[in-house]
Amino acid sequence: MSTEPPVVLITGATGPLGRAAAARFAADGARVALVGRDRARLEAQAAETGLAPDAWMAVEADASNPSAVPAMVDAVVARFGRIDVLLHLLGGYVGGTPVADVDPDELRTMIDRHLWSTFHVVRAVLPGMVERGFGRIIGVSSTFATTPPAGLSSYAVAKAAEEVLLRTIARETAGTGVTANVVVVRTIDTDHVRETAPTPKNASWATPEEITDALVYLASPASAAVTGVRLPLDGR
Repeated sequence: MSTEPPVVLITGATGPLGRAAAARFAADGARVALVGRDRARLEAQAAETGLAPDAWMAVEADASNPSAVPAMVDAVVARFGRIDVLLHLLGGYVGGTPVADVDPDELRTMIDRHLWSTFHVVRAVLPGMVERGFGRIIGVSSTFATTPPAGLSSYAVAKAAEEVLLRTIARETAGTGVTANVVVVRTIDTDHVRETAPTPKNASWATPEEITDALVYLASPASAAVTGVRLPLDGR
């Protein structure tokens, strides 16, 4: 790994988890590339977080659009020279409909959002990581991928597929210095209600800061022996 500050590409950067991750990685000295579909939101986020101008960049792109991904990655490499860490944090959730009544477009949307976006972004960043002998690819999934409840088939199927893809990449990159892992959460507790109004229902929720702690470890050189792992953060 380079002795220079790491370069972290964050998709879904304007979501609650993306914001927390960007702030934490930047505070730890990383250079961060924030990907989102609204440049104004990215710039406002950077201003609110106090990111140094030379330590971040905004990339206005839809990471689920395959035609946009190569240019997105090229822009980051042109600015920072490489990508060390991919935090693929795209959100997107639908549910409430039994399988027999699901509109096929709903399933396609979820698969595009979670599986295909992961596929396209990983394929764009992976060759450079392997060539340099260091890379960290991290996705965030849901407990529903392995224990799907009724009515959430589209989301659960898409997340399960994303997990399988990332864990396959872990096997294919073994010994290269590149790792791929999945952090699994039940609900992202953006408002910290687990602390302010605890109930048995929200006891297993994880805050953005807790999830980011896990991302920081999995992105670090210290996690070199950890790959292909589903790290659950719902154990309370």
